[in-house]
Amino acid sequence: MKFIWRYAGKYRKYILLVMLVKLAGTGTELLIPYVLEHLLDNVVPAAENAWPVIAWGAVMLLLTLTTRMLNIKANRMSVRVARNTTFAVRRDLFHRALNLSGKQMDQVGLPSLISRMTSDTYNIQNFTRMIQTMGIRAPIMLFGGIIITLTMDASLAAILCIMAPVMITLVVFVSVKGIPLYDTVQRGMDTVVRLMRESITGIRVVKALSKEPYEKNRYGEANSDLVRREVKAGVIMSLPGPIVTLFLNVGLTLVVFIGARRVNSGEMAPGVILAFLTYFNMILMGVMGLNRIFMMMSKANASANRIREVVDTEEDLAPVAGAEKEVPPTDGDLIFDNVTFSYDADKEAGEEEGQFLGEGRQKCLKDISFSVKKGGSLGIIGATGSGKTSIVNLLMRFYDPQEGRVFVGGQDVRAYEKDDLHKKFGVVFQNDVIFADTIRENLTFGRDVTDRMMREAATDAMARDFVEEYEDDYEHEAAIHGANFSGGQKQRLLIARALAAKPEILILDDSSSALDYRTDASLRKAIRDHHDSATTVVIAQRVSSIMSLDEILVLHEGEMIGRGTHEELMRSCEVYRDICRTQMGEVS
Repeated sequence: MKFIWRYAGKYRKYILLVMLVKLAGTGTELLIPYVLEHLLDNVVPAAENAWPVIAWGAVMLLLTLTTRMLNIKANRMSVRVARNTTFAVRRDLFHRALNLSGKQMDQVGLPSLISRMTSDTYNIQNFTRMIQTMGIRAPIMLFGGIIITLTMDASLAAILCIMAPVMITLVVFVSVKGIPLYDTVQRGMDTVVRLMRESITGIRVVKALSKEPYEKNRYGEANSDLVRREVKAGVIMSLPGPIVTLFLNVGLTLVVFIGARRVNSGEMAPGVILAFLTYFNMILMGVMGLNRIFMMMSKANASANRIREVVDTEEDLAPVAGAEKEVPPTDGDLIFDNVTFSYDADKEAGEEEGQFLGEGRQKCLKDISFSVKKGGSLGIIGATGSGKTSIVNLLMRFYDPQEGRVFVGGQDVRAYEKDDLHKKFGVVFQNDVIFADTIRENLTFGRDVTDRMMREAATDAMARDFVEEYEDDYEHEAAIHGANFSGGQKQRLLIARALAAKPEILILDDSSSALDYRTDASLRKAIRDHHDSATTVVIAQRVSSIMSLDEILVLHEGEMIGRGTHEELMRSCEVYRDICRTQMGEVS
């Protein structure tokens, strides 16, 4: 609850006003049965005409209207506080999610992050809204009703006084037991979101392989498990409801029985019984309200803990004190110095979550060393899972290596502020994203990129021709994930985005796999001619994409088994020769 108050506490004055208004509204509501009892037992018997009855009836009407108006006002104000509180929670959660390191993102998992952003924040919003109104109304109804009935008839009120502590204890006990149950419910929701995301994202594959029944079965099992968890939590949390109702109905029966005998004997006025019946209903509403409060509190507490895990996660890739004093082992713009890295050491989440911009969980780098001079170029080639993308992750410091050092611009990457480091790069990742926005916004991406720079980048990336064929050219809307573009068009747009800001370091991770050889060759020539000052790293499966670069690394299962120019590797690296012969035929 401290986490929720961290955000809601900013509106403490407004919350206090809501509670005062709700207190006034509940107070006037409690007066209505009391006025009714006075009207029936005192005013009606003594009235010589209808005017006193009409006057007291008007008082009851005024109290009813006042109650309704105050409750509406309090409810509206509580909604505003809940909305603003949830807005701040959702904002901070999103901002923190954007700044999670690769390791932290792997630990949380994208599906879990989505469910925290949606269902968990929704639970907090409901609780924040309800606690301001029901949190005042329920206890006032309960204890106010008991106090008023004590003033009316102590012996009948004693029945309530005996039952109330038992009912409250039951509600609190069950609610405490419900907190861990709702945590398991939210974790089940994570699984459902993950499966739904996988199936929808890969819907073309599912349809192409006729695996709709298989996916339905997978999702159905996860959904059924979630339902079982929800039912278990719901059954336990709903136990107080029927038990409390049973207690109150027994008490109500006793009140009617005892009250009727006392009315017959002349010891009690009939209006008191009618008022008692009304107060019993109010007390029932109060107890049930407390039950709802504790139920929502259980949900909100579980959700708040899950959100707090992300929001309060400390940045684990902050600049390291003293790293700026690290001396590079050699000259170069990009340097790997005996780097060893494994995702296993950094990941504690389940196998199914995958890697953040990474490769399989077992893949790693083993004692990798190389350097690239400023303005130079490096090609990296190797089998799938050999560690190629891991080099990009370490260069951009999405992860830190377990051993060794990485230098960019002559400085240890651990010495940089994150934004200062990333501004040096223009990068196309292996599985990059086109956003649902205009082509212009996808290329400029909120950076200081002029219209001229954008068009030049599109030209160099071989994208300008097809973009300007659209009637609205750069204002053309891209669908989600660029679904309205071909694979080659998407890759050219992604390359244009990487080139648009004139980066110091250009990284292309398997970015031309969907391009034909002629377009790929034209693209490489444009980069050499117009971006020769940028240090370039090209990760590719095609030998033709890297054979003209200054140096090539050949990776195999995380180890560097070859390094040199194309000609040198053809003489010294059998694996490289095999790749060339497979792709290009016999090469001398």
